[in-house]
Amino acid sequence: MAYLSIFLFNFFVAFLLSTSLSAAHIGNEDFGDKRNHLYQEILRDEAVARLNELAKVSDADGYLERTFMSAAAIKASNLIRSWMEDAGLTTWVDHMGNVHGRIAGRNASAEVLLIGSHMDTVVDAGKFDGSLGIIAAVSALKALKSNGMLGKLKRPVEVIAFSDEEGVRFQSTFLGSAAIAGILPVSALQVSDKSGVTVQESLQANSIGITEENLLQLKYDPQSVWGYIEVHIEQGPVLEWVGYPLGVVKGIAGQTRLKVTVKGSQGHAGTVPMSLRQDPMAAAAELIVLLESLCKHPKDYLSYDSHCNDSAMESLSSSLVCTVGEISTWPSASNVIPGQVTFTVDIRAMDDMGREAVLYELSNRVYGICDRRSVSCNIEHKHNANAVNCNTELGSQLKLAANAALKIMTGEIQDDVPTLMSGAGHDAMAMSHLTKVGMLFVRCRGGISHSPAEHVLDDDVWAAGLAIMTFLESHM
Repeated sequence: MAYLSIFLFNFFVAFLLSTSLSAAHIGNEDFGDKRNHLYQEILRDEAVARLNELAKVSDADGYLERTFMSAAAIKASNLIRSWMEDAGLTTWVDHMGNVHGRIAGRNASAEVLLIGSHMDTVVDAGKFDGSLGIIAAVSALKALKSNGMLGKLKRPVEVIAFSDEEGVRFQSTFLGSAAIAGILPVSALQVSDKSGVTVQESLQANSIGITEENLLQLKYDPQSVWGYIEVHIEQGPVLEWVGYPLGVVKGIAGQTRLKVTVKGSQGHAGTVPMSLRQDPMAAAAELIVLLESLCKHPKDYLSYDSHCNDSAMESLSSSLVCTVGEISTWPSASNVIPGQVTFTVDIRAMDDMGREAVLYELSNRVYGICDRRSVSCNIEHKHNANAVNCNTELGSQLKLAANAALKIMTGEIQDDVPTLMSGAGHDAMAMSHLTKVGMLFVRCRGGISHSPAEHVLDDDVWAAGLAIMTFLESHM
């Protein structure tokens, strides 16, 4: 009898559990369908439409170009601000042209979570670089608003569309985020573009008055900030290669930008003998080939010492990249030996000491070549940023959010989200001077970026927005 009672009790408990689990499964399935529909509508369909709309806001006909404080930049700023307000955010534009959208949450005085990316572009750009990070964040907050969950955030959340990251107009990157982080020198206000217009004048022309005092006031108090996260396309092929839509960034390569000016003797192309020429173009060509060779084979040029040890050399061998992306001559006529040639140099590496060793070796050899060719040479440092390690805690939270988002989308448990390094610079580099940073990469086709061929799948846009929404839900 005792055995029968135990059997009946166990059977009854099992029956109740089975019934409860079935009911829970049905309820969750219905709820999941409802939530998935909402996510798709806002985080994919609307987000993709907005990316396409923003891509049409350009200063050029036939291709995308949107630089700091241009007419297109102002139009984009207003458009982004309207989307922020649509998501329930309070908005404003600061003295550096950054667009802010903020929700106070349940505790307006708590440390704020910042989410951002840039709204400027390179010349002949793709439509996802920078814009995806802004739109994914705004869409995630709009989805929370639609669910009635926006006010339940336990801390303030602020989305920032930075006015300049690419540095195209003024050759000075991170104007927007560096101002927020408090690392933009006041001298940056007097930097001029090719037309002689300064940063300060470009802001004033758009009714944004800025002074040295205003610039210093832009810096956020580190004690008021909880952290910063950024969604960005990978701009590389790794995620596509491993077949995964999202990846967590563990670090960003250090970067140096140089402007090299070579001056020679301007002359007639037909009358100056080759043996008597001081040709800055030929000298520049030799310098550029030197740069390529040094960066392809750093071990052949660098000596081992305390600043370039085995670890640094190994890192350089796998991560060092060098680029000459812009070159100009004066007077730039086919029948004139140039009097001056100017070109840019972009050097990136994961190891800061190794990058410094490359710069030292490059400088020595550049001046040696210029002396041998009887031309003068000047190397101007335009930008320098050390490598950044992303915060491991934020990385873990973003990884959990990405995994959860992909599980919701596919209905299956996913493999672990990959972790990777970034060879491209991002606003997170500047923001790391203010607070801890984390980044989520989104797969892009062929790893192509800074090109109209840049492409992200609609469902990957959805995955990015859903991951940010899931991350935000963990802060409720």
